[in-house]
Order: sequence, then structure tokens, then C-alpha cells
Amino acid sequence: MRGGLTEAGPTPARSTIQAAITAMSVLAALALFVSACATGGTGARDEGPAHADAVAGATTSPSSASTGPPDRTEAVRLIKDDPEVSAEVKGELQPCVGDEYPVDVSYGDLTGGSGDDIIVNVLTCGDAVGVGSYVYRKDDGGGGYRNVFQAEEPPVYAEMDRGDLVVTKQVYERGDPVSDPSGENVIMYRWTSGRFVKEYSWHNDYSSVVGDLPTVAPKAR
Repeated sequence: MRGGLTEAGPTPARSTIQAAITAMSVLAALALFVSACATGGTGARDEGPAHADAVAGATTSPSSASTGPPDRTEAVRLIKDDPEVSAEVKGELQPCVGDEYPVDVSYGDLTGGSGDDIIVNVLTCGDAVGVGSYVYRKDDGGGGYRNVFQAEEPPVYAEMDRGDLVVTKQVYERGDPVSDPSGENVIMYRWTSGRFVKEYSWHNDYSSVVGDLPTVAPKAR
């Protein structure tokens, strides 16, 4: 299950990431993050997900001069070379098996730039918990990619929905296993006047019954 920004903010300390991951691993409670920043989804409650930090944007370039968007390897390099990405997230960005990095990469038009924007989600190897989400915009001059969005408070996951940026933060109550959160906070952002602006936010509660009862096949008629 997976799943700006109008002002810049500090990145979380190493202990924040470790605490969040450890808490979920031992089924402890994760505090709800209530903020004015949020992402989009499908609900109505304005309860804030992860803090999304606005990034004025350092420009980084993929290793090759390819005309298309960076591949997964180059997307990893974008994260590693980006001075705006916290040292804590970079520390989590290590190969899980062989040279396979725990990143999800997607491409699309979020900002109306000269090329596809890149969404990169950095995850943990064990539980696939999102520890950082980033959007890179291709410079109009063609010189590289600029960090225009980041959220670094786990568990967080960003994706594109019909041209808007959607950031999801899963919510855990005491006793919830990592695989079964109690709900999620969702915030939708739209690119407006050169930055991502919050459009909507809502909260979804997950059913605690679905999946617990055996499925009974309907009787034949």
C-alpha cells in the first residue's frame, strides 16, 4: 500500500526516520501528522499528512546526455547529487539486493515544463516504507533537473493523478502492523505560478472488518 509547498522547511533528523520505521516494525503507534500541507485523493476531512517542504531548487543533471527522461539508475543519482535531499534519506538509499535500489520512479507532466517531470519515492528495503518523496522538473534551458518538491517525514508516498501531485501518508494506531494501517491522509497539489499549491486534502479510514472474515462463495441457482 502506498502511497509545495509554499514554504521551505528543515529536513527531519535521523532519529525521525529511524523512530518511524522502528515504531511500525514493532507495531507501535505512529503519531498523526497534522499540517496545512497535504496531498490529493478522494475524501473530505482536512487532516494534514506529511509536511511537504518547498524547494527553491538546486539543479542536478543525469549522468548521461540522453534525450529522454532519466532511467531508474539516473534517478537514484539525482537523489544522491541533490543538496536539498537530507543526509538521512541518502543514508537509507542503499541497494537492497545487488544493485537494486529501493526507489519507485514515475514520469509525467505535472508542471508544464519542457519535458516530463520525475517523481521519485525512496523506500526502506524491508517494509517498503516511504521515507522521502521528490519531484524533479526539467529545466527549460535543458541543463538538468530541478527539485521542486520534497516530503521527508515517513511514511510518505507521492504519485501523479490526472496532472496533479498526490501525496499520501498512512496513519497507524496502536497495535497496527506495518501492512495494515488504520487509514491515510491525502493531499493534492497543483502546479500554480511556478510552485506546487495545495488544492485539496482528506482522510480515509480503512475498514477493520474487510479481509478478516472468510469469503463464502454464492450458492448456485
